[in-house]
Amino acid sequence: MLKSKIDQATDFEKRFENIDTVVFENATEASKAVAQQIATIIKSKQQKNESCVLGLATGSSPKGLYAELVRLHKEEGLSFKNVITFNLDEYYPMEPDSINSYVRFMKELLLDHVDILPENYNIPDGTLSKTEIARYCATYEEKIESLGGIDLQILGIGGNGHIGFNESGSLQNSKTRLVALDHITRVAASKDFSGLNNTPRTAITLGVKKIMEAKQVILMAWGEGKSNIVKASAEGTVTNQVPASFLQEHNNAVFVLDKEAASKLTRINRPWLVSTIDWTEQLTRKAVLGLALDLKKPILMLTDADYIENGMSDLLADSGPAYDINIKIFNNLQNTITGWPGGKPNAEDINRPERAEPARKRVLIFSPHPDDDIISMGGTFMRLQQQGHEVHVAYQTSGNIAVADDEALRFARFVCDYNDKFSIKSPEAEQIYKNATAFLKNKKNSEIDIPEVRYLKGLIRKGEARSTSNFVGLTDDKIHFMELPFYETGTIEKKPLGPEDIQLTMDLIEKIKPHQIYAAGDLADPHGTHKVCLDDIFTAVKNLKSKDYMKDCWVWLYRGAWQEWGIDEVEMAVPMSPDQVLAKRHGIFKHQSQKDGVVFQGSDAREFWQRAEDRNKETAELYIQLGLSNYAAMEAFVRWHY
Repeated sequence: MLKSKIDQATDFEKRFENIDTVVFENATEASKAVAQQIATIIKSKQQKNESCVLGLATGSSPKGLYAELVRLHKEEGLSFKNVITFNLDEYYPMEPDSINSYVRFMKELLLDHVDILPENYNIPDGTLSKTEIARYCATYEEKIESLGGIDLQILGIGGNGHIGFNESGSLQNSKTRLVALDHITRVAASKDFSGLNNTPRTAITLGVKKIMEAKQVILMAWGEGKSNIVKASAEGTVTNQVPASFLQEHNNAVFVLDKEAASKLTRINRPWLVSTIDWTEQLTRKAVLGLALDLKKPILMLTDADYIENGMSDLLADSGPAYDINIKIFNNLQNTITGWPGGKPNAEDINRPERAEPARKRVLIFSPHPDDDIISMGGTFMRLQQQGHEVHVAYQTSGNIAVADDEALRFARFVCDYNDKFSIKSPEAEQIYKNATAFLKNKKNSEIDIPEVRYLKGLIRKGEARSTSNFVGLTDDKIHFMELPFYETGTIEKKPLGPEDIQLTMDLIEKIKPHQIYAAGDLADPHGTHKVCLDDIFTAVKNLKSKDYMKDCWVWLYRGAWQEWGIDEVEMAVPMSPDQVLAKRHGIFKHQSQKDGVVFQGSDAREFWQRAEDRNKETAELYIQLGLSNYAAMEAFVRWHY
């Protein structure tokens, strides 16, 4: 299946790529294809009475692959008795039964569910003394060599291009060893360790040399967040600053991607540079806006020569001259700007993003966490309320894991002090405080919070969300705390989206019967809470689409503090004045537990209000650069058609 997918794209179409790349619609389909490839190799080896040596990876990318391999074993009889596995890496130091150990990861996701012999799986030992590591690593490689090498190596890719834990700067002949983890890698992992301070600084990793010696290599990448590094690895020069680029020199390596991870590849992002295309309205807009930004020219200043010299002569021949194309794209972009996100009453709306009627709309804003609404679309949120619409906000999850332990203790102590001050006898509150204190005092890194602590943390975030919504002008009956069950595990690892989650969302939509739904459209991490919450909304809306009221319901997607829609994608841009930017900042400040030392800060050191302001300012500056009106900031939206 992989080979047929590779063959679908012609060599001309892939001329910017220096390695085979296979693009699937989604990670699920891609994982199934890779699982079939592995199954084929295992069965081929079984027929020859030979061992099949697999190199395995951890992280989010292979989760779907391992689930499919387990299914193939249980439902289709795929045996692993002839399989010998070598894992790429392990954090150091790390106990094998730790919640974050790769031993535990592999056992829970694959090894305990198939018939592989216990002596046949190998995972680096994170319990060794440092003096033992060098000899251990040499033995690890010797064992691989004694088996004839790795038949198939599975890889993910880090944000800096690392493979295994071979970070930027690793050499192509590097051996299995103890390495210091790059800051970017630690930040990416910090969500699993409840913060950067708890994240290991070192790890044991298989060297690049052994990876390159594998007979076949499959690198898997999912989500828009991997798109830039995928492009650099597949189309850029071979460099030790991007270790995944070494695979360009492997004679049997392939990148298996979903469409989001592949979105920056030239043949997908700028297809007019690699083949003759049908110049659709969307592709024309993408090409012209990209050209203007690349040349640092306003749209109306682009010339015929600009089009011809930048691979767009076909567009010029089809729709030119440049002046006509420029005017059309300029007007199209100008029409995305509106100060009336709910539609402007009694106004001509043919060129506006939203309908004028009904003049007073019922609006339902879904917020994955208790602060995404104000961070991502706070200016629009306030404007909808101020312009007289019936605005509801629904917080899909409690967000409790993002509250620091000391915040939970402070909150519990406040309740006890409050009761003492006003002579309120509450032995229950005292007991909760004692339980929480005792637990947190002895809590191990990444240990699951006890229910009392999780509930306390959820109450903190609920109070902050209510405060923000009240600040915007909503009454309590317009604030909905959904607490979707998939999220409430107390750990980073969530349950799969289930029927109960979807039903809760359908019930709320049916209750409100909205004319507008706003939802977080972040696609950077296909396994992240935002994506799961979006899938929940999409499924609920599709299930309800036959209802009469849904015929009048439009769904608008916003993005979070991490990224923004591409300028060519934006369908509604809501401008903000300096005063409105400041008001949004004050709304974000209501989330005190998420200021000054956020648990999941990510690789960006700025606070959320700073990220939001900078992102909104950057969007406005793009419009200015393209020759449109000058605004202090803008929030951008894309409409989803169901």
